[in-house]
Amino acid sequence: MSLRFHEIAESRHHILNPLAESKLRLLGEICRMTPGMRQLDLACGKGELLASWSVAYGLHGVGVDISKVFLDAARARADELAVSDRIRFVEADAGTYEDESDAYDIVSCLGATWIGGGLAGTLDLMRRPLRPGGLALVGECYWITPPPPQAYDSLQVPEGSFGSLADTEERFDAAGFELLEMVLANQDDWDRYVASQWWTLSDWLRANPSDPDHAAVRDFLTRARRSHLEYGRQYLGWGVFVLRQKEA
Repeated sequence: MSLRFHEIAESRHHILNPLAESKLRLLGEICRMTPGMRQLDLACGKGELLASWSVAYGLHGVGVDISKVFLDAARARADELAVSDRIRFVEADAGTYEDESDAYDIVSCLGATWIGGGLAGTLDLMRRPLRPGGLALVGECYWITPPPPQAYDSLQVPEGSFGSLADTEERFDAAGFELLEMVLANQDDWDRYVASQWWTLSDWLRANPSDPDHAAVRDFLTRARRSHLEYGRQYLGWGVFVLRQKEA
């Protein structure tokens, strides 16, 4: 999906992944945050994680994203919640971004492991700015049950990209991280994230009949709706995994 399609489909979303607001709060509680902790959020989207946690815990942080549209929304949200003095947003490629400040207590990448070419590469990116003993939060898909072969094409997922939950834990271990906790999406979380995009896309198509991307957006909507109903809802899971680097 092109960046523009992503921006259109999620224009009414605050959280750009299948994580309910209640689970975002739960994740913050799990991370045992205290005032003044510092977080780097790679591919931060509209910055809801940083903004809401800054309100709740006094978090300071930096969000990095490639989308100016999403970052404009993130800065507006930080202003709305009166935390713009504690968090800032940088328009950059999260896969190549380098931060010159001190190490972070938390480094996160929720649902965007493409920035490192996959899970292992993204964990390598997250390791660099993470202080010793700090937490890495990674949002990643997994297979609830093994999918049929046709699901890969329908969901546009290359074979081997994801594994079971147990496989995912093994990948963390192989990358030098210990799995401490997790918060998983359920089917309703997926529906609210994915299905709510259908109405947004439908409204956009009606309002923009002459847009040069109209046909491509319509095709995207048709495919996205079908793939979720036929395969995604049954086979594809998603969760945020709380990790810490293993001791040497």
